[in-house]
Amino acid sequence: MTRNRITPEEALAFHLEPMPGKLEVSATVPMTTQRDLSLAYSPGVAVPCEAIHANPETAYDYTTKGNLVAVISNGTAVLGLGNLGALASKPVMEGKAVLFKRFADVNSIDIELDTEDTEAFINAVKLMGPTFGGINLEDIKAPECFIIEQRLKEEMDIPVFHDDQHGTAVICAAGLINALHLSGKKIEDCRIVLNGAGAAGIACIELLKRMGARPENCITCDTKGVIYQGRTDGMNQWKSAHAVKTDLRTLEDAMAGADVFLGVSAKGAVTRKMVASMARDPVIFAMANPDPEITPEEAHEVRSDAIVATGRSDYPNQVNNVLGFPYLFRGALDIHARSINDEMKIACAEALAALAREDVPDEVAMAYGKALTFGRDYIIPTPFDPRLIHRIPPAVARAGMDTGAARRPIIDMESYEQSLMSRMDPTASILRGLNARARRAQARMIFAEGDDPRVLRAAVMYQRNGFGEALVVGREPDVKAKLEAAGLGDAVSELKVVNAANTQHLETYKSFLYDRLQRKGYDMADIHRLAARNRHVFAALMLAHGHGDGLVTGATRKSAHVLELINHVFDASIEIGAAGVTALLHKGRIVLISDTLVHEWPDEEDLANIAERAASVARDLGLEPRVAFVSFSTFGYPVSERAEKMHVAPQVLEARGVDFEFEGEMTVDVALNARAAAHYPFSRLTGPANILVVPARHSASISVKLMQEMAGATVIGPILSGVDRPIQICSTGSTVNDIMNMALMSACKVG
Repeated sequence: MTRNRITPEEALAFHLEPMPGKLEVSATVPMTTQRDLSLAYSPGVAVPCEAIHANPETAYDYTTKGNLVAVISNGTAVLGLGNLGALASKPVMEGKAVLFKRFADVNSIDIELDTEDTEAFINAVKLMGPTFGGINLEDIKAPECFIIEQRLKEEMDIPVFHDDQHGTAVICAAGLINALHLSGKKIEDCRIVLNGAGAAGIACIELLKRMGARPENCITCDTKGVIYQGRTDGMNQWKSAHAVKTDLRTLEDAMAGADVFLGVSAKGAVTRKMVASMARDPVIFAMANPDPEITPEEAHEVRSDAIVATGRSDYPNQVNNVLGFPYLFRGALDIHARSINDEMKIACAEALAALAREDVPDEVAMAYGKALTFGRDYIIPTPFDPRLIHRIPPAVARAGMDTGAARRPIIDMESYEQSLMSRMDPTASILRGLNARARRAQARMIFAEGDDPRVLRAAVMYQRNGFGEALVVGREPDVKAKLEAAGLGDAVSELKVVNAANTQHLETYKSFLYDRLQRKGYDMADIHRLAARNRHVFAALMLAHGHGDGLVTGATRKSAHVLELINHVFDASIEIGAAGVTALLHKGRIVLISDTLVHEWPDEEDLANIAERAASVARDLGLEPRVAFVSFSTFGYPVSERAEKMHVAPQVLEARGVDFEFEGEMTVDVALNARAAAHYPFSRLTGPANILVVPARHSASISVKLMQEMAGATVIGPILSGVDRPIQICSTGSTVNDIMNMALMSACKVG
């Protein structure tokens, strides 16, 4: 394997452009008018000051304290670079602060203390306590890091966490849980060898002992060999706590017959001979950075049964601290915790281990360029798994509440989990309601493209999540092979596979189709080919005859082609007012764009129909519709023949007496920006539009794809509306989650 190579020039440019560093401060309140300033500062600020003075706990309500973590270092142990000093550590601390925000929406600021005096460091951090909800210590050399953390934990009433110690320990523990699960071993029966008795190593072995590892089975080594009872050379109080009574003296001695090796030491510390001497199914966590104690290739040369993890991203099973610290703090902050205790760390490890045993979302596979399935090369989740934010913090919070660390316990844990999903995933607030409705509906969902692994995984997800029965159109051998290739072989027996060869309804389907198409140039041979050989038509016929309750298709063919095929069975056309509505979610805003699927060049009547269809979709998604007919002109200026229909369409809606807000024609900024809209006080819209009706399908497509590519908007759709049965057509680039979302739309009869 080759490592991702980053040149010095790239690294410096990244930190220089578009502006120096990686952080900025952004206000969360309006700061535009004199009144805003008066509320934000004097005199308005006096009110919360007095409230906090009377009750200090309200600081969590009126300030950022409850979601603010300090990343603090003195630069004495920067990465693998050594003592670079406080100033040179700043890029690392800024990076850590960015990770807090990116992965768990925790606001964070870096603080570099220019001192190597332990007491001065402790006092400085203590004095900053009122500012923060938690303290993340970073890159402080041992043994000072032990003293600093212990003292601060004892003397402060907020979580203090040295990530170099405990972050590594938590991820190591998560991986070990799954490695032992695969090898059929129990932690209390395992002989564990640790090489590297620094901050991370000692934290690892201490946490594993708390999880059930027997002290007498844990051998700790440093550069001078085994730490045994009676040894005096190179010892300190932290090493002495892990000394065992043994005749073993070297790492090679200790490795013979060992079940687990944990390395936080140096490149090349472990030899092939040592690995060969280990017990069956050896677990090797070679976590030295930047190069492991032994590479996976070297270990597997002598032991094919070894399960190997490293600290590097270019090998499987990366022990990456970003899987732990953001979510530990997220859970701790949300219960206003006094500390992060061992039970919270163990809960984090167990939740991570459980997540790795589940099917992996498409977004993760795409990010890593390969399919990931629980096994010897995937025992730890990857950092970009979108489920981490709503799976790990609740586990941490529960443990904190159970052990008395919480000042403000969470009462409704289900709502808390949903709020975490919404915090990081803009689709979550919409999908929350859809999930509940779909679960109640228990729709039999027809997945038309059973030859596509994405569709099959979405079908498995649909059924296993309790939304209803998944009916897959395909050939059973193909379905079985693709499920097995995707690591879901156990799902073969769960799905119902349907095709023309195993249905008893084929003749009924053909008769129905012939009645619809006989006057459109189709003979019986054509009908047979369509009904028996075209999965889209066959799936639509199933739906038409009540042999399923909803249909999802389109992941393998262009949407226009799929819509044409569905029209053989249903009336999904311009004439009956069908339309495609795409939801864009960006920075907390939801905007629907229509028509993105059916109408090529709609006239004013079509535009009015599209607006009504989009309003129906908006209400199904829990939005109160506000429709803007958008163009390059606003209320008749500049005058253009091509904008005329956008000017007339609102008049058509007015004549129809619809029950939602609408206005037009107008430019997009007038539709979406309250300040721009203020220039037109006569507008019927009471707020920014949430539905944009555009002049043509090509402009809709351009708008959606531009927002997706340039602004990073999340896209749901196009949602097919106006057809008398629930049918949703995915795009060919859909991920498993996209297909699943469309299945939920269909189950809930959105549109």
